Amino acid sequence: MVKKIQVPLSGEPFKNNATYCVGTGRMGLALQKEYVDHLRIVQESINFRYIRGHGLFCDDVGIYREDEIDGQIHPFYNFTYLDRIIDTYLENGIKPFLELGFMPEKLKTGEQTIFYWKGNVTPPASYEKWAKLIQATLNHLIDRYGREEVITWPIEVWNEPNIGFWAGTMEEYFKLYDYSSRAIKEVDPRIQVGGPAICGVETEKWLRSFFEHCIQNNLPLDFITRHCYTANQPTKQGEYIYHTLKDPTFMIEELKETRQIMADYPEIAEMPLHITEFNSSYVPLCPAHDTDFHAAYIARILSEAGEYADSYSYWTFSDVFEEMDVPRSIFHGGFGLVALNSIKKPTFYAFEFFSKAGEELLYRDEHLIVTKEDDRYVIIGWNWHDMRDNKSSPDESYTLLLPSIGKQAILVKKEVGGSHANPMQTWSNLGKPRNLNREQLEILKAAAEPLQTDSKLFEQNGVYEVELTIPCNHLCMLEIMPVNDKTNTYRGYDPKEFYGLE
Repeated sequence: MVKKIQVPLSGEPFKNNATYCVGTGRMGLALQKEYVDHLRIVQESINFRYIRGHGLFCDDVGIYREDEIDGQIHPFYNFTYLDRIIDTYLENGIKPFLELGFMPEKLKTGEQTIFYWKGNVTPPASYEKWAKLIQATLNHLIDRYGREEVITWPIEVWNEPNIGFWAGTMEEYFKLYDYSSRAIKEVDPRIQVGGPAICGVETEKWLRSFFEHCIQNNLPLDFITRHCYTANQPTKQGEYIYHTLKDPTFMIEELKETRQIMADYPEIAEMPLHITEFNSSYVPLCPAHDTDFHAAYIARILSEAGEYADSYSYWTFSDVFEEMDVPRSIFHGGFGLVALNSIKKPTFYAFEFFSKAGEELLYRDEHLIVTKEDDRYVIIGWNWHDMRDNKSSPDESYTLLLPSIGKQAILVKKEVGGSHANPMQTWSNLGKPRNLNREQLEILKAAAEPLQTDSKLFEQNGVYEVELTIPCNHLCMLEIMPVNDKTNTYRGYDPKEFYGLE
């Protein structure tokens, strides 16, 4: 069935926050060359504003040390690696969205760790020393990068304290937030701080308790953070983790529910809501992350999430990422938009396409948005379906009647899915090599590019008629721009003599 859509002349602001922030692994990975290569690729095409990752205070960054002098223990703050990391971010046009964690070895109260690189998740032995560590770090950053720059960097206190990322109680997390938020504001009251950075476990209990604690104790709180994943319980098979996934609108409903809870507290209701992590699976070994299905699935979330959240940070931009171990192969189910060896995955283009969307939303449904900015239309379409049911979804077909922006226009279409911008399929055709030779690498990089086509549009009765078909698990973007035709300025130009060129 073809949907015939009369696109209106004007619409409403498109609340598109897809490029506000993106996730990374632990911050220390920014010391690796390939990581920096991937960041450059992402920023050239998508241009995220902020980047958020774990491990600011982990020992691989090396900030917190202790020296014994005359029998007394004195903290020593070493910012050598931190400077390299922040320099890398800023040189690539992206600001840090700082997450305070995990616990330095010299401040830990226990042995509980997370990930193979053993980020310690226990409360600090001294909350006073923890607060001084925060202040020393911020004061150093201000000295190096300037106060007016650093005050634009939001700060989130810890990561997912409602599960195994925090070995303490809820009350101990609140104490950590007390000391952290007050320490930050003592450096500069303009620095924005927030939390509780929870994932979807006992969400309402944690949010309400956190809000009430902050209100009752008059604590600094500038924004709310939480995480969203749409996967059901995992099943492990060898090197991979498999899930069934909820409908992508599940995340939209989570955002609505969070806003409803916030609305019960006048002091909280109008605060920014930042989703500092989101994805389908929460495990970096899930093949869905590498597929064309995933690009279409994520596009559905990006089309509406901005109605309820001020940002939603995709976890993560790169497969240079180490939670369970160093990745074993190029396509291993990693979170990243970019696979190892700098190969763009299909989901990369979901963010690139939304980065080009217009500021005005003219039309939206379950499979399509039509946006406009000045004399330019950007149309993004998707059609996701989990084909593990051995079925295929029907094509989504449209006839779009768009108000004219000139007598003649060009339509440029980019398409992801099937044999286009789907390098995992090509990798499979190559026999799934563990390690790539140069020839295989070049084949995969070429396979990662979308199909681009173009055509002419001519105004008829004040509109352009655009036919669009979106096959199963395809993602596409159409850009429509006016053309100032200069053909008649070429003396002697005869299209009949140009071998079929129109």
